[in-house]
Amino acid sequence: MTPQETAVKLGLSFEKQTPGYLNLCIRSGNQLISSGHVSTIKGKLGAGLTTEEGYAAARDCAAKILNSVWNAHGTLDGLKVIKVLGCVNSAPDFIEQHLVINGASDLLHEVFGKTGNGFHARSALGFASLPTGVAVEVEAIFEIIS
Repeated sequence: MTPQETAVKLGLSFEKQTPGYLNLCIRSGNQLISSGHVSTIKGKLGAGLTTEEGYAAARDCAAKILNSVWNAHGTLDGLKVIKVLGCVNSAPDFIEQHLVINGASDLLHEVFGKTGNGFHARSALGFASLPTGVAVEVEAIFEIIS
């Protein structure tokens, strides 16, 4: 099954986007670079939100990134995930940012394969706040391989 077919089977939807203030996904050479995509869930991890809720928020971000990648490339096929950066709105003593961002990585592994084109480098960082109070923001870089 191709990545596009897998994503559809997982229930991900792909809708045309209207260009806005920033480019949600830009092509540079053989790379697709996404802007940061924010979660629908708002709040602070470790101060109201659980790690499990953060995981769902990060997965939501990855699904939004895949829609933007689809808009830029026309398909999820022929791509390799290179790098993911996850930003977590964290209470000062919250230390599970990596477990939160697993939500994004796990979705990318499901779509592209954990040991294949979905095996990526990643950073998971905690922040005192994120724009509009969102719980998580994620960005990613993909390589066009075919």
